[in-house]
Amino acid sequence: MKAAVVFEKGSIPKYTDIAEPEITRENEVLVTVKAASIKNLDRARAGGNHYSTENEAHQPKIVGTDGAGYLEDGSKVYFFSKKGTVAEKAVADKTMMVPIPEALDFSVAAALPNAVMGSAMALKYKAGIQPGDTVLINGATGITGRIAVQIAQLYGAQRIIVTGRNEESLKSLLELGADEAVSLYLSDEGFKQKIKDIHTQTPIDIILDYIWGHSVEMILSAFKGDGTFSHKTRLVTVGGMSGDTIQLSSQILRSTDIQISGLGLGSWTKEESALLFKKIIPEMFQAAVEGKIKIETADIDLRDIETGWNAELENGKRLVVRV
Repeated sequence: MKAAVVFEKGSIPKYTDIAEPEITRENEVLVTVKAASIKNLDRARAGGNHYSTENEAHQPKIVGTDGAGYLEDGSKVYFFSKKGTVAEKAVADKTMMVPIPEALDFSVAAALPNAVMGSAMALKYKAGIQPGDTVLINGATGITGRIAVQIAQLYGAQRIIVTGRNEESLKSLLELGADEAVSLYLSDEGFKQKIKDIHTQTPIDIILDYIWGHSVEMILSAFKGDGTFSHKTRLVTVGGMSGDTIQLSSQILRSTDIQISGLGLGSWTKEESALLFKKIIPEMFQAAVEGKIKIETADIDLRDIETGWNAELENGKRLVVRV
């Protein structure tokens, strides 16, 4: 079969022939793949730079961690797999599959779930979002941030504040449902004062962070208390595009009621993972069918994986490989 295979650590995947995968466990099924999205996670795993690959010995492998396609009986399914998905055939675990509504395009079905994992799972299980909450999404101009704005709305957020550097994308987030946008190009003091003013006027219940680094340092600094009672805030970090480490003052943690947690592979309980496939993704697929969630894709053919792997995309679009 044809597949996108990384032969050397850090190299670009090659369009090549490889043996069809075999079913080795009772709970596995074979999927005829029609679409698979390419995400930062896939690029990091392919390059051996993701923490989930630290203990793996590098060997030629098919790229991709999820996809959409047909089962043998013709059923449309989305599936997750650690055995590679950018190929004509892939092995899927029955417990990590979701039926795809007939009205939903394969590209959307392949692109949406990863963004849902990085937004709905954080909002619902890590932050415990409630109707009426105020949500700050830091670094919201990326694909997952855009989905987070829409899902926060679905979950009943009363107010949504977004931050980012791309001014055009920030404006488009206001059209998607965000209430206020704060540019990361403001001076440090200007940015901190803006966040402080917002928090004073409408206490922020949840901070959903996609970039970490200096922007989070500034946000936490803006939350620093003065010894009086403070509002409980839950910060969930999902990505580290602006830096993997921060400096955090003990005084900030001691002067305000803020809880910090993270979301990524390995951070979910088995129960939460099961609910992702049984409840969360199906709900979001239906929301997409009804037009309540929108995600844009840039589709390429499998044979064009070498030129498309690192291609610059229009802002807000997810790369999807069609098979």
